[in-house]
Order: sequence, then structure tokens, then C-alpha cells
Amino acid sequence: MSALTEDKIEANYKGSALLHLLSYMKPYAGWVAICLLLVLALTGLDLYRPMLIGDAIDLFQADGNYDVIVETAIKYSIVLVLGFVFNITQTWLLQKTGQGIIFTVRKELYAHIQSLSCRYFDLTPVGKLVTRVTNDVEALDEMYSGILVRLFRNIVKIIGLAFIMLLMDWKLALVSFILLPFVAVLTVVFRKIAQQTYRVSRTRLTDLNTFLSENISGMRIIQIFGREKRKFEEFNDKNHKLYRALYKEMLVFAIFRPLIYILSIISLMIVLGVGSRDVLGGVISIGTLYIFAQYIQAFFEPIQELAEQFSTLQSSLASAEKIFTIMNEEPLVKEDEKPVILPEIKGRIEFSHVWFAYDDENYVLRDVSFVIEPGEKVAFVGATGAGKSSILNLIGRYYDIQRGNIYIDGVDIRRLSKKQLRGAIGQMQQDVFIFEGNIENNIRLHNGEIPFEDIKAAAEYVNASHFIEKLPAGYQEPVSERGSTFSAGERQLLSFARTLAHSPSILVMDEATANIDTETELLIQEALEKLMQGRTTIMVAHRLSTIQHADCIMVMHKGKIREQGTHQELLAQGGIYKKLYELQIHHEISA
Repeated sequence: MSALTEDKIEANYKGSALLHLLSYMKPYAGWVAICLLLVLALTGLDLYRPMLIGDAIDLFQADGNYDVIVETAIKYSIVLVLGFVFNITQTWLLQKTGQGIIFTVRKELYAHIQSLSCRYFDLTPVGKLVTRVTNDVEALDEMYSGILVRLFRNIVKIIGLAFIMLLMDWKLALVSFILLPFVAVLTVVFRKIAQQTYRVSRTRLTDLNTFLSENISGMRIIQIFGREKRKFEEFNDKNHKLYRALYKEMLVFAIFRPLIYILSIISLMIVLGVGSRDVLGGVISIGTLYIFAQYIQAFFEPIQELAEQFSTLQSSLASAEKIFTIMNEEPLVKEDEKPVILPEIKGRIEFSHVWFAYDDENYVLRDVSFVIEPGEKVAFVGATGAGKSSILNLIGRYYDIQRGNIYIDGVDIRRLSKKQLRGAIGQMQQDVFIFEGNIENNIRLHNGEIPFEDIKAAAEYVNASHFIEKLPAGYQEPVSERGSTFSAGERQLLSFARTLAHSPSILVMDEATANIDTETELLIQEALEKLMQGRTTIMVAHRLSTIQHADCIMVMHKGKIREQGTHQELLAQGGIYKKLYELQIHHEISA
């Protein structure tokens, strides 16, 4: 998906993003209400301070009594203390509320990402999702921790100042407001420009994180082929685009705030000019002019703060638009409203006239039908792209088919509970993923229901215990990211132990022994034979020697099952399987 298209999609959530964000504040409505009351109190204190001093000036000028100054000083001190206490309380409540909301948003976002279908992850870069869960969620923190409340405070302050100034001297107040139309125009222009620049900067940050995620993971390949210089140039280009986007962000803000400040100075000059004339004419007192001078500065101060807050709010909304683009993504593989939960999955698998395409157009499986009885061992062979791995993906319902039906124990898998279905399938793949942590947790996958004795038994079954027990910490040996400190064969043995420990009813092996040397493969053959007993086993292998003893071998070609039978029966047919077998034998002899 291009950045331009992505921006158009995210723009659809512009109106709802703020409503979505506000909905997360409902559980904290009580604390937010207290914060707003404190805001009103603090705003009242801010409005009262200039009036306190202005009245003191007029009283002192009238009778020259120093007691007025002492009394005013005491009142002013009380106001400052109250403001200090209210401010601390408000800040503590806001931070606690903000962090609680951010925790909830991040948790819900990750839970939603986990619920999305495999097709979404096929099309979405990892770096983009990492950016959403980290940078974009963090960008919301400032909004929840202060922006909304301070925004409310400044709006109340502006309205309060305008109201009091009109009450004191409506003519001088109207003179003070003469530049407000210019402020309104600047704010509208700034809002439109700022929103676009923030959206672009978030997109550029996503592009950079995506690039880093992909290229740091593939650094070995980059170094093998000596492409460091070229990849650095690509990084520098993306980094420069992010720099330009952030520069435009700051440029917009750097222009807007000084303009508001200049307008506030001009407005103050106008008020002092007109007010001084009124003082000399006896229309208003010096105290009133002082109050107006303070109020006019206080009037433009929240407007300047609104510019800052509006800036942060735009950044938060830009992030929110991107977050809720994901949150509104619907899983393609949906759970039935009332899923069927079987007492036990025995492992009978039936494909009935199945048609499947990853993109709904180019079919990789065409009218595929077969039945695998419980405990049967079936192998799929064929050229690359024939549809073998797609069948394995469909059995676990990682994708939904376009036409036909797939049944597990006579029940359509679209009606089965996904959790029960996938829990009954043990997948052993060629590309093994090992998580950071230790060996025990990699086998257990944090499933507390699996006792340590079962973990050891599973490792011994597949002979993984041979290398595990030689490690300094044994099953508690730390594992680095992707298990880079282990050989490919050792990682594969760990995946075998992981599958065995979860005791599945159906075994799925997709080139599971491809990365294991011949000696290691011989060690696990006996364990696999024990494991397959009583379990439905589906194998995909390019090395035909590993599947010769299967009960049934199905030959795939261009998305269809062309041949099926035992090893000897297929050789006797003299078809595709025999050609594949002879070609492989010839290749092994030549090697």
C-alpha cells in the first residue's frame, strides 16, 4: 500500500479519531471531572490576581494606606499557595489517568493485531506495526496527560477574560479585541497546514522504521553481498525525507507562534494608548488600566498556548488516525458466533471441491478433494507453487477458502472454534522461529499447564536433550533473538520438542527435516515414528526418500491433485511422481 493511499484511508478516520480517543476516558470520568473542577479553580485564581493588585493600586492611590498593601500581599500569598496545591493535584491525576489510558490503548491494539488474519501480515511490513504499537501510542500520552485539560483551561480562560473585560469597560474591551479576526484566520490556516505536515511526518517515520526492521533482520545478506553502501544510501534518503517532514512541522509552528505574539504586542500597544487617554480624561482609573494591561497579555497567552497544544493535538490525532486504521481492520478469518467445540478432535480431514486464492483471483488450489482418515500418514509432493503448503495453511484455517468445504471430524472448520482447531494441530516448519528467553519457555511457549517433566520427555523423544543437557544452564540456557546462537538443526529439534510438548492430534510437517543433516535426521526418525502412531500426519517434502513409507502420497501439479497412492503404486503408474523420483535419484547420484 502506498503512502498516498494510506493517507487517504487514514483521513477517513479524521472525524472519528478524537471521539475514539475520548471514549478511552470513560473509565476515568470521575478523575477527569475532578481535574476539570481544579482547572476552573486555577482559572479563577488567574483571573483574580490582576484584579487584586488593580484594586489595591486604586485604594492606595485614594487614601495612601499601607495596610492595603499588606492585606493584598497576604491575599496574594494565599492565592499562590492554593494555586500550587491545585496544580500539583491536577498534574498527579492527569499523569495517572494518561498512563492508565495509554496502557489500555497499547494492550487493546496488540490484542487486535493478534486477532488479524495471516493475509494482513503478508501485506503489512513489521516495522509499520511496531511503529503503531510504540511511537504512535506514545504520541497519545501528551494528549491524555495534559493537552485536553489544558485546552479546556485555556478556552475557559479566554472566555472568562473576555467576559470580565466587557463588564469592566466594554469600549476598551472592544478595542482590545480588534485584532481577533486576524488571530482566527491564522489559526484556521495553521490548523490545515499543521494537520497535513503531521500526517506526512508520521508516514515518513513509519517508512524509516519499516526499512530498519527489514534491513537489520537481513544484515547478514547485506554484508554477504557487500550492499552496505547501497543500503546506506536508501536509509539516508528515507532519513532525509523524515528530516524534511519534521523540519516543515517546526517551520509551521515557528511562524505561527511569533505572529500571535506580535499581534498580542500590537494589541497591548493599542490598549495602553487608548487606556492612557481615558486615564488622563478621568474615564477609568490607573488600577483599571493595569488590570486591562495584565488581561490583554493573559488573553493572548492562552491563544499562544493553544497553538502549542493544537500542535501536539494534531500530532496525536495523526497518530490516532493511523492506530484506528489498524483497529478498524476486520479479520478475514472470523470466528463463528457460536463455534462448535468438539469433545475431542480425532483427526479426520476432508477437502471437498476446494478452490483457494490468496488474492481472490489467482487460484493456487483448483477443485481439490481428498479424505484423510484418523491416524493416517499422508504426504504431498510436487513442484514449487503446486499448492502443497497452501493445503497445510487451510487445515489450520489461517486463510478461508473461496469455494468448497473443509471438514475436521465431519464438521466444517468455519464452524469450529479456532482455538481448539489450532490447538489440535502441531506444525513443524522449515523456517523455525525461536523466541528470546530460555529453552524451557521456547518449548513451553509460556503454557503453564505443561509440566517440566513433559518438556524434558518431549526433548528426549526428538533427541534434542543431547545438546540441551550439554549447555551450561541446560533447559534454563538463555536464548538470543531468533536463536542465532544455535545451529539450524538444533533450532529444528527445539521446534520438534515444542510440538510434541503440546500433544497435538494432527501433525503437519512442512519440509520439517530440510535443515537437518542426515545424521540428525536419522536420530529423529525413530521418535517421529512413535509420535505418528495414532495421530493424523500430513507431510510436505521435496526429498521423496523421507515420505516413501506414507500411507498415501498425493502429487500436486498446478493446484490440482494429479496422482495419489503409495510409493510403489505411483512408481508403477509411470506418471509425474516417477519422473520426480527418477530426477531426484539422478541428481543424488550426480552429486
